[in-house]
Amino acid sequence: MLKPELFVALGIDPPKGILLHGPPGTGKTMLAKAVATSANCTFIELVASELVQKFIGEGAKLVRDVFKLAREKAPSIIFIDEIDALASERMDIGTSGEREVHRTFMQLLTELDGFNNLDNVKVIAATNRFDVLDAAILRPGRLDRLIEIPLPDEKSRLEILKIHSSRMTLDDVDLNSLMAKTEGYSGADLKAVCTEAGYFALRKERTKIFHEDFLSAITKLNSTYQ
Repeated sequence: MLKPELFVALGIDPPKGILLHGPPGTGKTMLAKAVATSANCTFIELVASELVQKFIGEGAKLVRDVFKLAREKAPSIIFIDEIDALASERMDIGTSGEREVHRTFMQLLTELDGFNNLDNVKVIAATNRFDVLDAAILRPGRLDRLIEIPLPDEKSRLEILKIHSSRMTLDDVDLNSLMAKTEGYSGADLKAVCTEAGYFALRKERTKIFHEDFLSAITKLNSTYQ
């Protein structure tokens, strides 16, 4: 979107769509918003389940309306979260609800196929369930650029903890020690740890947050997930 002339010079088509896939809370939505900001374009965000309507034809109309709006506001990015709610494999489309989902899905494919190669509307979709997606949505020319967003490694967890604790009033908190205790945590989990640590200090009517508050927060989150 920033340098379309390079694609013209190389004689190749730019991607129409990107699929971000990975565990929940790893920052897929935030990444899509950052892309839209850096490209200085309109960002249209929706959840795929919002497109699944109970009345015949409503879902397909919503898809057409969203893409029409995106073209009017171009350059723009359409971000579809939880794309698996619309584009998962379905063995049986016998029920009226399943048929309506299928119609909506087919309209989405039609819109993707109908794009101009250098159109200034792009699609970024996200899913936590890559394994259930219909192969049709991943076909070349649709959401064919697949980017995995994994759980953060140690270095990334430390940076995320620094970001979310930057405005907190800390007292002798060892973030490196906390990093080692949060293996398998997502970015959203780490934010929750910082918030919960603040609540522990708040309950004791303190104006500073101690290392023990973070340890208590981690223990609480671990018990919640078990």
